[in-house]
Amino acid sequence: MPPRHFSRHRPPWWPEGEPWPPSGPPGPRMWRQMRGRFFWRVGGLFAFLFVVIFGGCTVAFWLAMMGLGLIRLPEAATIFSRAGGLFALALGLVGLLALGRALRHLAMPIGDLMEAAGRVAEGDYSARVAEHGPREVRALARAFNAMAARLQADEATRRSLLADVTHELRTPLTVIQGNLEGLLDGVYPRDDAHLAPVLEETRVLSRLVDDLRMLALAESGALQLQKEPTDVAVLLSEAAASFRAQADAAGVTVSVDVPPDLPLLDLDPERMRQVLSNLIANALRYTPTDGTIRVRAASADKSVTLSVSDTGAGIPPEDLPHIFDRFYKSGDSRGTGLGLAIAKNLVAAHGGEISAQSAPGRGTTIQFTLPRDNAL
Repeated sequence: MPPRHFSRHRPPWWPEGEPWPPSGPPGPRMWRQMRGRFFWRVGGLFAFLFVVIFGGCTVAFWLAMMGLGLIRLPEAATIFSRAGGLFALALGLVGLLALGRALRHLAMPIGDLMEAAGRVAEGDYSARVAEHGPREVRALARAFNAMAARLQADEATRRSLLADVTHELRTPLTVIQGNLEGLLDGVYPRDDAHLAPVLEETRVLSRLVDDLRMLALAESGALQLQKEPTDVAVLLSEAAASFRAQADAAGVTVSVDVPPDLPLLDLDPERMRQVLSNLIANALRYTPTDGTIRVRAASADKSVTLSVSDTGAGIPPEDLPHIFDRFYKSGDSRGTGLGLAIAKNLVAAHGGEISAQSAPGRGTTIQFTLPRDNAL
């Protein structure tokens, strides 16, 4: 069962391939317990240091007084006192050495952490620390390494995202610039045939900007959902109907299979329609003439499953694990690579999960589940 301080559903910003709830560094409650034990241990070390210093000073004072003859004891007691004092001094020295070693054992890992933290603050996210020292310090080093690794992965993702966005923007901007320069220079006549591509590329840019904004809001958790009681059967029928003319022109059959006992779900119908439109558009793009696209729904005890299946060429096994990644496109893809990433984040924002099954030559099925907790 997930710890209480973690939500049941994996957040959309959580890295792909890592389990949720996380099984790495301790949670807040465990951190508080470990911090308390660590402070008690440090306090014990300083208390031991105080006892050793106070006891050593007392024994040294006693021996000095006896050496100066200011304190006189019987001969047997004097020999015993001196032997005991020397033993106490030796024991104190051993204790100081042990204490120094313990402090060094504690201070070195903390020093390594401070140095690595400084490197991370300067932008070097490859900094890591060795996990040694007391158990609490090892846990702190493990958490620091996990944090640095996450920052390094986020930085790599940010750079990759910038490169992908730049690449996607370059093509339409090049087309627009080339056509406008040709029109201004008189190379092209100023007719609809040469103005239409410019308008189409501006629409591509607009869609790309809207998709990027949608993805950024969804991944940051800032996307506001306008939830309302929604009939899933009507939602599926409307989404399929919007592609009916395009499917008929391509010679593709679109069917809807919905059981009669589907409950009303509390969800954002516009966002969910966007998910379905992305899935149906992708299926239509890769389904050949005389092919079939099936839009289905099924109800279970704890969830409602919606799926879009096609009879297209399928997805190669090496591409299948990455189809929900941002800007990931197969070799024959003509989209921006954002549609499935947006669908994944919108489903996650509703507390659901999305997955894909495909095999070359056998078509593709993409399905997502919505929890029955939203049922009305």
